[in-house]
Amino acid sequence: MNEQWIDRKVAFFGGSFTDKKRIGTAKVYWEYLAESCGIVPLPYGINGNSWKHVIPQAEQLLAEHGTDVDAIFIFMGTNDYNSSVPLGVWYDLREEETNCHGVMKTKMRRYFNTSGSTVRGRINAAMGFLKRHFPLQQIVLMTPPHRAFARFSETNVQPEETFPNELDRYLEDYVDCIREASDIWSVPLIDLYSDCGLFPVFDEYTRFFHHPETDRLHPNAAGHRRIAETIRYRIQTLPATFRDC
Repeated sequence: MNEQWIDRKVAFFGGSFTDKKRIGTAKVYWEYLAESCGIVPLPYGINGNSWKHVIPQAEQLLAEHGTDVDAIFIFMGTNDYNSSVPLGVWYDLREEETNCHGVMKTKMRRYFNTSGSTVRGRINAAMGFLKRHFPLQQIVLMTPPHRAFARFSETNVQPEETFPNELDRYLEDYVDCIREASDIWSVPLIDLYSDCGLFPVFDEYTRFFHHPETDRLHPNAAGHRRIAETIRYRIQTLPATFRDC
């Protein structure tokens, strides 16, 4: 048991994997974490949401709980890939004067790019909002797991990750953005893409997903438990909050 997490209020932002409607599963990863770690989960994930929806989910958290929350986990990225959102850039550069060791010099200063039409811009906007509104909370980024073929309707057919999206970008390009954001915004990363072991491209892993023929995107209860176990071991080394500091 991770004692530092017992009775801590933990908000979860995300898409279908986090949705309390339990898309493709009888049990969601944060329910397993409630049992194994003793957390009090506050789920805000909505099926189909992407990084542009983190701020609306955070605003709902603020409206319902204010800052009475200990940690925030963000589980986004797979829908940005599926929607072919451009990756974008982290920074815009502008010339500005600054005092450098007693001498005024003109240098190129970096400003966070917060474009709502790119992944890096969306991440910057979301993290800026969270850092300003939740400076005492533990904020954790999580990468999406691997994904394979899914068919939800005649017009909603999603190829497996071995194919690029409409921008010729692969899923790992979006995963890399989240990895980079961990460094840029000084928040821990739980790299489920690397560490949880789920690999639905291979038939041997269909036991962890909703349906072997029509939905190798959404983990089933066994898949969510595997995700939860990976998270549980990763957070053993993390403070659950900074509200006590």
